[in-house]
Amino acid sequence: MNYIGSKFTLSSFLEENIKQTLKENDSKNLSECIFCDLFTGTAAVSKIFKTQVKKIIANDKEYYSFVLAKNYIGNHKTIKRKNELIEILNNLEKVKSKISFNYSTCGKEKRQYFSESNAMKIDAIRSKIEEWKNTKFINEEEYFFLLASLLESADKVANTASVYGAFLKHIKKSAQKELILKSADFEINENKHEIIHDIFQEDANILIKKIKGDILYLDPPYNSREYGANYHLLNTIALYDDFIPKGKTGLREYEKSNWCKKDKVYRELENLIKNADFKFIFLSYNDEGLLSLNQIKEIFEKYGKYDLKSKTYKRFKADNNRLNKKDDTTEYLHILVK
Repeated sequence: MNYIGSKFTLSSFLEENIKQTLKENDSKNLSECIFCDLFTGTAAVSKIFKTQVKKIIANDKEYYSFVLAKNYIGNHKTIKRKNELIEILNNLEKVKSKISFNYSTCGKEKRQYFSESNAMKIDAIRSKIEEWKNTKFINEEEYFFLLASLLESADKVANTASVYGAFLKHIKKSAQKELILKSADFEINENKHEIIHDIFQEDANILIKKIKGDILYLDPPYNSREYGANYHLLNTIALYDDFIPKGKTGLREYEKSNWCKKDKVYRELENLIKNADFKFIFLSYNDEGLLSLNQIKEIFEKYGKYDLKSKTYKRFKADNNRLNKKDDTTEYLHILVK
């Protein structure tokens, strides 16, 4: 999935430094650790550690992210009917409903997020998934697997510049392709533990007071762009609820985050670090964030031993139209050993 802040391309950098930090501090084995991914996003980091740790705690306040985590992290046993269910959904008769009326040219607002055909297919699949859930034809594991599969497949044919803050005036080539529902496969967990991963959809600063573990990974929003606005359509597909889309881009109501406010983000981070009952804390934050390197260092050094790692990588392609035309950005990994 195209995602601002996705750590997929940085996975080896993160994994190596987290493991090295544990080794340098004589930690217990990774397989005995509880790992918390407090801003899980697409669950890219949780996926790395899912089969390596004792337990994952995954959290994100956005519902689409909760859906992805419920599938990729919460699910750990084979879904035996997956091919059968996917085939049925791929062969449904298309219908006009919430997505096609509000987010394609089928509707009076002409919001061209999807081709008319793909929008109608999304409606047909999403409606059938909900019907199956309500009639208990599918269980919870299958429900979140199918929802995640739809989100991933719909994202591949979205007529956007990777985020959903706006749609493109003309249907781009990839958005003209027919939506094919493909399974959002997850890793089967075969380690010796009885696996019950915890998946939450809560405010990070509230949840942190209720949990504890060994490794805390933080990847919060780092600038003023709200994820609730950038990915509103993924929430709408996942929730499939009734609301009145607002404005030209069809936004839904969303809660603004203190992590995206320059006058509040410092206190937000300090309160989180102060309340975290974890020995090892890792914060991903890039060089264009609201907080400076020195501000983060100042907070971390209050609570233990601080270290910093960095890696330069190519800018996310949705950022190409920004005034700052740097080709590269630097990802910092702030490390705290409490």
